[in-house]
Amino acid sequence: METLINGLHHVTTLAGDTQKNVDYYTDILGLRLVKKTVNFDAPDIYHLYYGNETGAPGTILTFFPYGDLPRGRKGAGQLTYTAFSVPIASLSYWMDRLHERHIPYAGPYKRFSETYLRFEDFDGMGIELVFNNDDQRPGWDNGRIPADYAVRGFHTVTLNESNPDRTIKLLTENMQHTLVGEEEGRFRFQAGQGGSGNFVDVLHSPKDVRALQGAGSVHHVAFSTDSDESQLIIQEQLLSAGYHVTPVQDRNYFNSIYFREPGGILFEIATNPPGFSVDEPVSELGTTLKLPAQYEARRAKLEAELPQIVLN
Repeated sequence: METLINGLHHVTTLAGDTQKNVDYYTDILGLRLVKKTVNFDAPDIYHLYYGNETGAPGTILTFFPYGDLPRGRKGAGQLTYTAFSVPIASLSYWMDRLHERHIPYAGPYKRFSETYLRFEDFDGMGIELVFNNDDQRPGWDNGRIPADYAVRGFHTVTLNESNPDRTIKLLTENMQHTLVGEEEGRFRFQAGQGGSGNFVDVLHSPKDVRALQGAGSVHHVAFSTDSDESQLIIQEQLLSAGYHVTPVQDRNYFNSIYFREPGGILFEIATNPPGFSVDEPVSELGTTLKLPAQYEARRAKLEAELPQIVLN
């Protein structure tokens, strides 16, 4: 069978204050701001992309910072925790780092034989660090965190579902995921070659209240596909399975299709190319505001109205 879905591509979240968001993810977590652009559907709001040095698929966490936005509420029908992969030897380093930055965390805990820490950003977004030695992706040597301890990219996303059966059917029958573990109502699936960045956990949460979107809430999760052609195949398969899938959307750095999974979480299928160096070299990623062609005529107005960002 042809591999159509490789694993995770990116996770997009709603946020509050822009500068706090930049400081948290570039300083605390040591991610690189790889693209500073706008929400293509609402250009008065930034769309900020963080990732590894190049913004490779499977490392990209993105935000729409809305400023004074009330917090969301975790619950059923939501991606509640985004887990990043880090080396086992970095456990003490990260515990010390979070403690020194006055960031409360829980753990270390064990899950599927791996150690993890759990905490939240200033908006309440759920974050986990999963410690393992199977991830061969390089860490970014950014001058803040040694490369040997740095985040490698995503490990897992957790989907809280009141009734997980239909979501599991979607993942296994229509999205090429395979069940690889089950533990205390948590079902782990992997795509592609498996391993960090390719895991989706479906957590059976029958007692959860329904999630509410707001600051700290994940807006959608995107899965990776290799090309426009493979994306169209997935689109047709999902349409045939009865899902309401959007037409292809040009997001400059990838093409996207969107649909809601049975529990209500917004899924995206995103192409790997062309990538973030299509409009600026890797050495300069994230340093200037990049706009899609339809908003270039509004550049002066947007630059005057969008909050100024300082990269420390």
